[in-house]
Amino acid sequence: MAGNSFSEIGKIEALRRLYENSPFKEAEVTSFEASGKGAHVVNASRVLLEGIDFDLVYFPLKHLGYKAVLAVCGELYAQMAHPRSLSVNLGVSAKLDFPQVKDLWEGITTAAKEHGFGLVKLDLAPSQNGLVISASAVGETSLLTAKRRGAAKSKDLICISGRLGAAYMGLRVLQREKKFFESGGEVSLEASRMLVQAYLKPELNPGIVSQLEDAEIYPSHGYFLTRGLADAVKRLARDTGLGAKVYAAMIPFEGNTFSLGKEMDIDPISAAMNGGDDYQLLFTIPILSLEKFRRDFQTFDIIGHLALPEAGTVMVTPEGLEMPLTAQGWPE
Repeated sequence: MAGNSFSEIGKIEALRRLYENSPFKEAEVTSFEASGKGAHVVNASRVLLEGIDFDLVYFPLKHLGYKAVLAVCGELYAQMAHPRSLSVNLGVSAKLDFPQVKDLWEGITTAAKEHGFGLVKLDLAPSQNGLVISASAVGETSLLTAKRRGAAKSKDLICISGRLGAAYMGLRVLQREKKFFESGGEVSLEASRMLVQAYLKPELNPGIVSQLEDAEIYPSHGYFLTRGLADAVKRLARDTGLGAKVYAAMIPFEGNTFSLGKEMDIDPISAAMNGGDDYQLLFTIPILSLEKFRRDFQTFDIIGHLALPEAGTVMVTPEGLEMPLTAQGWPE
């Protein structure tokens, strides 16, 4: 369509049009004034690559833009930081025209507004290797919150914000249906709608940090799950110098995960441990805060606890067997 290719519009005009109807003003740099003396600044960044992190055959561009923001926003929440500024760089391939990039941008700005970013900077560059999304976020945590996050202790609770393995199962469903589509078969996603949604459009609670602060519950450690539960638990053990036990029977799953897993020959436990892209938060909560946490944060599941270092990092089966955790931390 005339007037929609980047060679016709040019970078400056494209950026002007993208900002024109967005809730953010165009800026050369993203900076903010700290809200309080001694506030801590937290940074998070992520690169999403076409063909590795997403496939445009089945990934709507608005959802992709939204998910790209959550990829860095979740890292801020894990560190008890409030989002302040966001910088996004897009490497745009020739197969994408302006309206498609505009859809991507709408997803980015929707998520940025929803999660309280005050400033959003966008830049564009050509790409010969498909679409590339680079997002970098800055957040702020108060000095009081930072001081109240005590050292981790054995028996501290390991808590998860939502269901695990769903995004990986949803991805596998999309990959299967893509093959059916390419061979002329009929595509059917309704039975796996919640799993597909977990992959294409994950959600995070924008108020989670404020809610924890208001309840005066300060996690000793926090992690954002994008590479599987095992990876996060291994990092937790590394950072605390303690052991960790996760109980398989306590891991939350989407309703039809096990039936679909049987159909596709995928172990849901393995999907939760190593599948990645769950976009859930893992916090370690002091054992003394158990009752208050259960009452005020009912969407979280307690799936295990920290232990003495000699316990290692293990998953406890329903039969009581302790299996050492391994973590690839890398996509297939």
